Amino acid sequence: MTIQGSCHCGATRFELSEASESVTRCTCSFCSKRGALWAYYQPAQFKLTTPEENVATYRWQTKTVKHNFCPICGCGTYSESPDWSTGKADFTNPGIGINARLLDNFDLDAVPVTIVDGKNLW
Repeated sequence: MTIQGSCHCGATRFELSEASESVTRCTCSFCSKRGALWAYYQPAQFKLTTPEENVATYRWQTKTVKHNFCPICGCGTYSESPDWSTGKADFTNPGIGINARLLDNFDLDAVPVTIVDGKNLW
């Protein structure tokens, strides 16, 4: 089942191969201010359906994570990150974090929310 999502103005659109079974709320300064709930996917599960020029990117601090957003309406759409499970950046195993608040026909109240203490972890 394909899940579709977009920014507020619709200039940045994407598709996911399946619905997420959970979302994450990170408490770091960036995620807190953005207000996103993150659903995580592998690159093969994500498809940007609009031209890449409809996406702007913000890189913070170490510049290893690409925080993408719509340059027109400003909605934070998705982030591209290396795998950090070993404590080091593994660029051979990247992940995509989708702002689940932008998903069409997805009931956020039906999935559990995991809180990550990013405020104190990084």
